[in-house]
Amino acid sequence: MTTLDLFGDLDPGRRTRLGPQAWVLRGYALPRVDALLAALADIEAEAPFRQMKTPGGFTMSAALSSCGALGWTSDRRGYRYSSLDPDSGRPWPPMPEVFVRLAREAAAAAGFEGFAPDACLINRYLPGARMSLHQDKNERDFDAPIVSVSLGMSAVFLFGGHARADKAARVPLHHGDVAVWGGADRLRYHGILPLGAQPHPLMGARRINLTFRQAG
Repeated sequence: MTTLDLFGDLDPGRRTRLGPQAWVLRGYALPRVDALLAALADIEAEAPFRQMKTPGGFTMSAALSSCGALGWTSDRRGYRYSSLDPDSGRPWPPMPEVFVRLAREAAAAAGFEGFAPDACLINRYLPGARMSLHQDKNERDFDAPIVSVSLGMSAVFLFGGHARADKAARVPLHHGDVAVWGGADRLRYHGILPLGAQPHPLMGARRINLTFRQAG
């Protein structure tokens, strides 16, 4: 596998190109971290993190919540979006304005004007948690990009090709980094290697990933 960038490179404002239409905007979310975490606490109080099951019956290692008009869910019936939280039967919490602004502005900074996210998947990784290589393909329209915000512990993002067997680059992601991919790169396989054990000075032994999508 190819490794892009270095863990020690934390200069805000830098960009790492992952593909023709894929970027990591280094430190892009840092000015809004306090507001993002305050909004996240409100979401978690209403829609707590939970360990979902895959259609095959396996428990996912990252815990998940959602906000917005649509939330993502998984069980033996498959992967899908739903307007209701299956645990509570109520609508998912509305997407906070600070989330919406960050997602739209990061998308525009990466060349995707007009992004209108209606779903934010919120993954919580604890040490050892991972996400296997997968494509984001439950959305109705693949024209819109994916915007992924990293908070807390650093992680290694796997960014592969259009087939699962393609070699994947290893891309370090740090607190405040925002990855954006769309267009020719929209259906690339991607994942997260098992999270390490080095706590983050602000957020402790966890990584939060906000993944914005235009799903409906």
